[in-house]
Amino acid sequence: MSKVTPWAVIVSLIFALGTAGCSGGSSATAPTIPDVLVVQVEQRDVPIYTEFLGTLDGLVNADIKAQVTGYLEHQEYTEGSLVKKGQLLFQIDPRPFQAALDQVRAQLAQANGQLAQAKAQQLQAEAQLAVAEANQGRAQLDVDRYTPLARQQAITQQDLDNALQNNLAAKAQVQAAKAQVETAKSQIQTAAAAVLAAQAASETAQLNLGFTHLVSPIDGIAGVAQQQVGALVSPTAGLITTVSTLDPIKCYFVVSEQEYLDFHRRYSTPEAVAAERSSLDLQLMLADGTVHPHRGRFHFADREVNARTGAIRIAGLFANPDNTLRPGQYARVRLSVRSTPGALLVPQRAVSELQGSYQVAVVGGDNKVNIRGVKVADRVGAQWIVSEGLHTGERVVAEGLQKIRDGVTVNPIPYEAAQPNVGK
Repeated sequence: MSKVTPWAVIVSLIFALGTAGCSGGSSATAPTIPDVLVVQVEQRDVPIYTEFLGTLDGLVNADIKAQVTGYLEHQEYTEGSLVKKGQLLFQIDPRPFQAALDQVRAQLAQANGQLAQAKAQQLQAEAQLAVAEANQGRAQLDVDRYTPLARQQAITQQDLDNALQNNLAAKAQVQAAKAQVETAKSQIQTAAAAVLAAQAASETAQLNLGFTHLVSPIDGIAGVAQQQVGALVSPTAGLITTVSTLDPIKCYFVVSEQEYLDFHRRYSTPEAVAAERSSLDLQLMLADGTVHPHRGRFHFADREVNARTGAIRIAGLFANPDNTLRPGQYARVRLSVRSTPGALLVPQRAVSELQGSYQVAVVGGDNKVNIRGVKVADRVGAQWIVSEGLHTGERVVAEGLQKIRDGVTVNPIPYEAAQPNVGK
């Protein structure tokens, strides 16, 4: 057995201490690189949407009112139901109006009888005139024949004087007959006027009788009855119900005068403005947050700007085939009136706001973070349009901003690919 020297023991101890020191250094924890979700800055042409508060109304709202005074006998429709044009809604007691019609029809028959009698008298007067003119013609022939004979003293002067007197009497009878004819014509005119008056009264009575049937002038939804059976209605008693056309339905919304002018100044001619208006695509967002499945179109702009509010009223039309939308509902109208070409887009969650300033975390090619200030413009859905501070293709952090600071190295994971696991 060999003898161990003190020097060898010292060397072994030093080696062991060195080995232990090296082993302890290698077991220290290395710093971890945080995972973040990144998305590339996107560039595309973006339509800018604007929302306006709107109120729905029927395309046509027909107020049903009484045009005659009477008592309501029947209600012939179900409130809130679909009615057809010409369908009976209410019945007013028709008996007083039927009696009035019968009376004026009797007066019309009487006037027609008087007219026929006047025409007969005219025929009689014209016959008497013809006889008187014939008699006067014969008397005139006698005068013409006797005059030269009296000069030749072939007849007595008395014969000539008698012929002249007979002619004068015949002329007087002609004038009297003509007067009778004119009198008969005057009577005919009076009788004809009476007939026209009776016909007008008959038509009025017929109309009043028809007005006892309150019918719908349009196809639409009939509202609640404002008057009940047994109520006395009249033209001054207010409306009885309203029928509204709901397909399409109208939506009123207001835009500011500045927005109205800005839209029109983009186009040089009225034809271009009209073409752009007709191409507007309207969306209707309902009170429960859902979007109406049918797109709308521009209908008209009001004739004036409200001097009190400085806004102009616009109307859009939306298809409503199942009559789900009703007048009086509130909704939001969404439409695009302009677009931003080549806009840079990032998710809103990638942008941090602090006291009116906006910044994003940009991940460079070396995976290091650069906190950069940016300027933002419009919101487009869940994205911001960035007007300054970014370039196409750069990567920004969309998730994990709380883990990083400026200059730190990160492990970037594509945002879209990793999004299903973000909530875990």
